[in-house]
Amino acid sequence: MSGLVSEWGKMNMIDAERRLLANALLDISNEWFILLSESCIPLYKFSFIYNYIMKSKYSFVGAFDDPGPYGRGRYDPDMAPIVNITEWRKGSQWFEIKRKLAIIIVEDTTFYPKFEQYCPPPCYVDEHYFPTMLTILAGNALANRSLTWVDWSRGGAHPATFGRTDINEDFLNRVRGGNECLYNNRNSSVCFLFARKFAPSALEPLVHMDSKVLGF
Repeated sequence: MSGLVSEWGKMNMIDAERRLLANALLDISNEWFILLSESCIPLYKFSFIYNYIMKSKYSFVGAFDDPGPYGRGRYDPDMAPIVNITEWRKGSQWFEIKRKLAIIIVEDTTFYPKFEQYCPPPCYVDEHYFPTMLTILAGNALANRSLTWVDWSRGGAHPATFGRTDINEDFLNRVRGGNECLYNNRNSSVCFLFARKFAPSALEPLVHMDSKVLGF
């Protein structure tokens, strides 16, 4: 596997994620699988995150129907009948899934060729392949949201990046607060367990943040 390069928005990114899952599945004690980036941070202590995920009835995969040009506008009709436009979904690539869904992803030979052929940039496959495939095969198992918070308010193709000067107690409380979502079909204010995108310069102030703020 050495020498392989993963590129943003291309199928080799999916290849890398599938290999990660395949290797993690070799350990039969692994029941939950979380994909994070090197720019992600936890928003709560480990025990809280573990219990939140363990007690959830659903896997956390962002999957929604976007009727606009960056959603359905990326759909290629040649993907039918394997994928119809009414089944086309968009979502974040940062997911948490249970073992059953990880196996579905690794074993897939039906949807992969369609996405490889008909979803090149500007159809960014990492935003559509997992959300669409899992919605079709196991839609009832999805919470249809990600556990990773990002800030798209600044516009552009990538979310905002936060550095040293952004890190303070008010900022972290703002990231964790003011949210509403469903958790096991009940209203909840705890919607995100992780956040991105944090630059290396944010590490030092995060490490020195009062333990009472993050709980660890």
